[in-house]
Amino acid sequence: MTDSKDTLKEKVRQRYAAIADQFTGQRETAPVELVDSRPPEPATCCQPAGDAILIQAADGMTCCSPADSTAATLAEALYALEELDGLPDTVTAAALGCGNPTAIAGLQPGEVVLDLGSGGGIDCFLAAKAVGPTGCVIGVDMTDSMLALANQNRDRLGLTNVEFRKGEIENLPVESSSVDVIISNCVINLSPDKDAVFREAFRVLKPGGRFCVSDMVTEGEFPPQLRANVNAWAGCITGALDQAEYLDKMRRAGFVDIRVESRVSYGLENLDQLDPATREALTRDLDWSTVPDDVRLYSARIVARKPEDGI
Repeated sequence: MTDSKDTLKEKVRQRYAAIADQFTGQRETAPVELVDSRPPEPATCCQPAGDAILIQAADGMTCCSPADSTAATLAEALYALEELDGLPDTVTAAALGCGNPTAIAGLQPGEVVLDLGSGGGIDCFLAAKAVGPTGCVIGVDMTDSMLALANQNRDRLGLTNVEFRKGEIENLPVESSSVDVIISNCVINLSPDKDAVFREAFRVLKPGGRFCVSDMVTEGEFPPQLRANVNAWAGCITGALDQAEYLDKMRRAGFVDIRVESRVSYGLENLDQLDPATREALTRDLDWSTVPDDVRLYSARIVARKPEDGI
């Protein structure tokens, strides 16, 4: 692994450790507030219904959410209220994703589910409800503080079918061909070695197993300064790949029936309709006339499966 990859991974680790420490330490949790960049006009063919809003996460950075502007927290923006019922604030306020992978996973009682980058555990706990006491949910995270928070949340909820393991998603601490369904929520884009992530996901899935993730993808050629601005503006998209490249990496790992179930644009194509603060952040030190017209940033729901004869 190169120094740049090590540096990126350490920055990600430090960011999420700092967030988790707010919930496991003695200090009061920072508020998670809504910052709405939704254009005031109705949706058009260029701006889909359900367009993006920005949520201020626990560390003050914004995070993208394809959601309803009535939401007060990121969790409310991503999940149905009935899904959040009974979950403590240390679960919901620590939600840091860009979608709801359990909503597309079709989970069944008795299945084994693996969450890549499980964070505070919200997707694991929703999966645990779906698979029931005969199923099992495994969350993998590389950050000690997040693992401590997730275990604290699990114990608080009294769940016995969820376990959290320390590890990196490029080298999973999971047996080969042992998992029915993999989920992940805005984590794979943070990895500096996505080929390894997809190879490992393929390895641990059972033949016929399903891969169901929410993640950030791009389209078009991003000038370096625009990517830097976007990364500073929304901390949950570091390392996002072009959608075609993302899907091609999945194919090369062996996945089949790959499809994008849905995606939501974050408004780069409608810059003049975004709020002034967002426009300023995105255009800083950049001549927007030099940016290709086809540049896009999406939250995508991506599904695939391992072939029945896959090994």
